[in-house]
This record gives sequence, C-alpha cells and structure tokens, in this order.
Amino acid sequence: MEEELKKKLAKDPNGLMTYEYIANNIDHVDDDIDALVDNIITVDRNGQFVVSTARYLHAIDPVKFEAPIDRLIKAAIERDREHVYLGDLIASIWGNDYKSRAVELSAASDNFRRIYKRLYPKGM
Repeated sequence: MEEELKKKLAKDPNGLMTYEYIANNIDHVDDDIDALVDNIITVDRNGQFVVSTARYLHAIDPVKFEAPIDRLIKAAIERDREHVYLGDLIASIWGNDYKSRAVELSAASDNFRRIYKRLYPKGM
C-alpha cells in the first residue's frame, strides 16, 4: 500500500473509507489486508464498519480471509457495546439458524460463544 493512501486512510473518521477501499479493491488487497484491518479497527469506534468488513470478507472468501475475519469479529465484540451490529454479524457468519445450533457453535468457536453470550445473557 502506498504511503499516501496509508496517510489518507489513517484520517478515516469512522471506517467507511477503509471499508470502501477494501470493497472496491478486493482483488488487489491480499498484501495489504492486515494493515487495512488494523486501520479499520483503529478508526471505527462503534464497530459498524468492523462488522461490515467482517461480513463482506466472509461473503467473498471465508477461508482465504479467515485470520482477518477473526480479528474483525474480536474487535466487533469489544466495540459494539450496545449490540447494534452483533446480531447481523452472528447471522452472517454462522447462518440464520445459529440459535438452534448454539451449543454446537459455542463449543466450536469462542467468538460465537462471546457474541451469543452478549446477545442472550440468560444463556442457551
């Protein structure tokens, strides 16, 4: 990633510019995805674009982008304190039937367990 672009994205006020850059350049971001994920995690204060980026990368290629998606999900759990975006995230990543598979998914994924616990604090 060019230095000028890094500086521009560092001034991203909320993550939208970084998300748009990733979406518009998805075929060319492989070498820069870690720096882009670092940037969006740094600038997105409430988790909106962190969640959007995780959902987008998961839709594009969940295997190829597994590590960045994991980092974005962890950041979303920390940032979305009001649980505005976590419901969309959990359904996008683990499927609309996640509630019926909550025990299985909780055993398989710490991220799922943490999100589910925040969305449904009374348990499974």
